[in-house]
Amino acid sequence: MSSARILVFPDCGPRIGGGHVMRCLTLALALAARGAAVAFAANPAAQGVLAAFGARDMTVFPLSDDLDEAAPAAAAWAEGFKADWVLLDHYRLGPPQEAALRAGRRLAALDDLADRPRAADLVLDPGYGRTAADHRGLAPEGARVLAGPAYAAVRPEFAAHRPAALLRRRQGGHLQHMLIALGLTDVDGITERVVRMLRPAFPDLILDVVLGDAAPSLPALCAWAKLDRALRLHVDTRAMAELMSRADLAVGAGGSSTWERAVVGLPTATVILADNQRPMAQAMARDGLTLAVDAAADDFEARLLESVRRLAEDSALRRSLSEKSAALCDGLGAERVADALLT
Repeated sequence: MSSARILVFPDCGPRIGGGHVMRCLTLALALAARGAAVAFAANPAAQGVLAAFGARDMTVFPLSDDLDEAAPAAAAWAEGFKADWVLLDHYRLGPPQEAALRAGRRLAALDDLADRPRAADLVLDPGYGRTAADHRGLAPEGARVLAGPAYAAVRPEFAAHRPAALLRRRQGGHLQHMLIALGLTDVDGITERVVRMLRPAFPDLILDVVLGDAAPSLPALCAWAKLDRALRLHVDTRAMAELMSRADLAVGAGGSSTWERAVVGLPTATVILADNQRPMAQAMARDGLTLAVDAAADDFEARLLESVRRLAEDSALRRSLSEKSAALCDGLGAERVADALLT
């Protein structure tokens, strides 16, 4: 068992979403299972995600929304916590701020962009097609780089659901459930927009819709769900593995949830909601692992409807997407990262 002390510092916000916090929670669980003491330094948005999904006894040090205040405060919390490591999942810090977090301890940085220097002792990049060579010249000499989807931090319940989910997808069958999960923060009310577009086209499917309790789409969708029993809302749900395993197809956001869907082989139309999601989603679409639709496109709704119709009507396409995506990620990445960080 490890006696390491680790402070986790994820970014979170209405435009950023909660994916950074969720994957850090998964890593925190794996680290704590190995005996490490883990605490979070969190801004108000991250605190909300941690309150909904974290353990009740989790140590959370508060940070301001103002990054100029939050970064030095996080370094101070690391010092007070006597952290051996800071686990950073944040793209908005500059080199001096990262250096301050590393002072007197080691820094592990989650980075699936590979587009700037990181003052890290360990770089974790679970991006599709990534290798350690992508961080050559960006990470310090001697830093370890863990690259590729094998290191994606996916909660253990997804691996538990994987065998049954993949068997069911190989067997095929009648479509019943469509999952719509476009991020807890529901950027610009994208969830309601997508549901309003897709519901008339698929009146016979059960739509399982996932969003957070502060999502802009929630009031309208709650009113709608009262009139449509097959429109089922799941607010701040802890049952994502079950929902993804049960779904026959999905409309999902790019980002870290990509790997959750891959573990259970869920055929997906991936909606690109942020610039940093675009390269990976498009590369995966080119290689036949998903269908990708950019929410910023002028014809977004038409393209998304076409993509979902293709998924619904083509069982061979669903099977191919399922098999190829499942081969990428087995759901054990957090275990591998925890072992690497603590050895």
